[in-house]
Amino acid sequence: MTKETKDLLFFYGLECPHCMVTEKSVDKLIEEGINIKKIEIWHNKENDKMMEELDIGENMCGGVPFLLNQFTGKTICGEATYKEVKDWSEVK
Repeated sequence: MTKETKDLLFFYGLECPHCMVTEKSVDKLIEEGINIKKIEIWHNKENDKMMEELDIGENMCGGVPFLLNQFTGKTICGEATYKEVKDWSEVK
């Protein structure tokens, strides 16, 4: 991923129970054709570093689950419902 690339990013921890709840909504949207990149950080130091570099500013999350819409700048911190993730994924 380059800095010029914009994506829908879902950062999660493999054993994180809140991530598992949110991941169900993310997976459903992926099945519906929405391109969301799933990035595991608890077992991958490079991915963790990437999240630290992107999780900045006044809406800083500081943990997972963390969703970042690089098209709109919208973020979600913590567990989210299908509707919340679907609304977050809109790129307009």
